[in-house]
Amino acid sequence: MDWVKIDRAGLSILPAAAHIDPLAKVQVALITHGHADHARPGHHQVIATPETLAIMAARYGDDFAEIKTPLRYGEKLKLGDVHVGMAPSGHILGSAQIIVEYQNTRLIAAGDYKRKSDPTCAAFEIVPCDIFITEATFGLPVFRHPDPKAEIKRLLNVKSLFPERSILIGAYALGKAQRVIALLRAAGYNAPIHIHGALQNLCNLYQEYGIELGELRPATSTNRGKPSQELEGAIIIAPPSAMNTVWARRLSDPLNVFASGWMQVRQRAKQRGVEFPLILSDHADWDDLLATIEAVNPGEVWVTHGREDALIHACQQRGISARALSLIGYDEAME
Repeated sequence: MDWVKIDRAGLSILPAAAHIDPLAKVQVALITHGHADHARPGHHQVIATPETLAIMAARYGDDFAEIKTPLRYGEKLKLGDVHVGMAPSGHILGSAQIIVEYQNTRLIAAGDYKRKSDPTCAAFEIVPCDIFITEATFGLPVFRHPDPKAEIKRLLNVKSLFPERSILIGAYALGKAQRVIALLRAAGYNAPIHIHGALQNLCNLYQEYGIELGELRPATSTNRGKPSQELEGAIIIAPPSAMNTVWARRLSDPLNVFASGWMQVRQRAKQRGVEFPLILSDHADWDDLLATIEAVNPGEVWVTHGREDALIHACQQRGISARALSLIGYDEAME
């Protein structure tokens, strides 16, 4: 289409004079969600869900943009001759598919999305469209994610076998950490959960938006630098960057866990020194990618960041026109 192009900042919607998840500073940024590879500070105007705006403020400060325009799910606004809307994508709190309507054509940029259950965010919503822009982070048939509830049950079973060991879970600070906590609560784990200080602000924000996380305590050391006794046998959640630091080495014989869809790749788990791979993804797996495309029923699919070739081939086998959309700068590890 002649009204959508890729430039140095990323995906540009020309008649709206706006970019979707731009990689560089722009006048108008339509943001799908708050992860740092999609939501960058410094734009003149940011249009996003209220939750995403709150996440950006928490991460970058209140001055992350000159103009902040909230757009709730189901609402629309007009940019030039373009109508813009938001629909849930099921990725993290406030994450959205961006709906762009122009000249009787509806384009949807789904951003990062998943279809598995998540008590911390609104579920993905099927919106039919003419052009569907999909990620392909797990765009290979080998990637089929297990049921999240079963994974948490497996974790709690292991904890019962080693009650004296603390459980140190590496989970990204935005989205994954809160999802792990909420799934543990849903599974009946009601004891205090200890969190690294880097998670506190975002956990507070989730609770402000009505996401119940139960009692959270700081995973702190004693005055002598040794772990507090209450951490023995406890569940502790920290960002992956803290897993091999002095902070983590102060813990007494922790069971190292890492929560990620990539944990089904044994070599990745081995490289990280993970004893218990917790396969918990915030992206659609192969089956869910195909099921989503079938349900959306687009005239054309554009595939971005991930394993594009296999998904394009699968679409074409199903009679759906598909091509790669060469966008760079998105971090598949942030999942």
